[in-house]
This record gives sequence, structure tokens and C-alpha cells, in this order.
Amino acid sequence: MSAHPAGVRQFDGPAGRLEARIDEPADAPRAVAVIAPPHPELGGTLHDRVVYHATQGLTRVGCAVVRFTFRGAGSSDGTFTGGPGERDDFRTAIDVAAARYPGLPVWAVGYSFGSWIALDVGAGDPRVTHLVAIAPPIDGYDFAAVATAGKPVFMIHGEFDHFTSTKAMQRFYGTLAEPRELVIVDGADHLFDGHVSEIADTIADLLHD
Repeated sequence: MSAHPAGVRQFDGPAGRLEARIDEPADAPRAVAVIAPPHPELGGTLHDRVVYHATQGLTRVGCAVVRFTFRGAGSSDGTFTGGPGERDDFRTAIDVAAARYPGLPVWAVGYSFGSWIALDVGAGDPRVTHLVAIAPPIDGYDFAAVATAGKPVFMIHGEFDHFTSTKAMQRFYGTLAEPRELVIVDGADHLFDGHVSEIADTIADLLHD
């Protein structure tokens, strides 16, 4: 593959074809990140602007990035299942990433609903070395697997997130073992309206060599 964005692709998922895109850094990648988008029933796809800016940050720090759209959204086949099927989608995306970039560590990354899926799957997958959550809705989903994963956890949260308060996020963060990092984006809500461009810089700051 070239060192430039590889364009929109698809891969075979457990419920049919999944819309996907692979982006590569300018130099040989140090890791491959798999990004899960937000809730598919709320319009979440790989084209989400937070996912896009996260991709920019990850390529900046030397990651190849596999982003995809869950079943039942965008041009992906299948029907939303509320978690089980979406975990299978993410596992398949990890398989694709690991096959395309053999030997590289895999980072599990997700935004909103996608962060639950990514961290839940990534916590138990030995190929995954880093867990990265953007606006994880910890009050709505079970993130218990993260606390016992024994893997570095990086989290980005909006100060005024309307799903999870900063206090709740800090409380959850306190249950995690080191290494861990939490960045609160001042003035940002769950959608990072007016602050979305800060996502790339934040990820680059958190995950640089």
C-alpha cells in the first residue's frame, strides 16, 4: 500500500460487508489502530468528524488506522444488535488490521458507543496493547473489563459531556491501574462541537513516542 490514504474499502464481516477505510502514516507504522464509530442508530459511521480527527492524530503519531462502520449503518450490511454483533464487527476489524500489518501492536480505539465496544473487545484480545476511549458513556454501558485488562488506557472527555459528567469520569478513572491518562477538553460537550479539531492534537500529545 502507498503511504497516502488508501481510500474507502470494504471487508467481509460476520453479517455481510462492512464499509471501511485504511489510512497510513508517512513512514512505516509503529502500530495499527482500529477505530469504532459512534452509535449506528444515531448516524455513527467511519465518516464521523470525531473519528476523522482521531484518525489524523493517530497517523501523526505513526499509526496505520483501520476505521469502519458497524453493521446496519452507512453502506455496511446487517442490522444493529445492541452490542453482541458489534463486538463481532470489531473483532473482525482487528483480524483485518492484524493480517494487513503482521507483527504490529494493535490499538483499540472508539468514540462514544464505539468506545464501549472497542475497550470491551480490546481488553480481552492479546493482540491489543493500548485502549483509547473518546467520550466513553460509562454511565450507560459496562466498562468493567477495562479496569482488569492490565493495558494502558487513554481517555478523552468533554468537560460538559451530557451523557457522562466529569465527576463520574474522574471517579471511573480512579478505578483504573497505571498506566492511564485522562484529558478533559475544556468547554467541550459529547459531540465536541466547536472543539473537534482539538481531538487530533490531544491524541498526538497522549500517544506520541
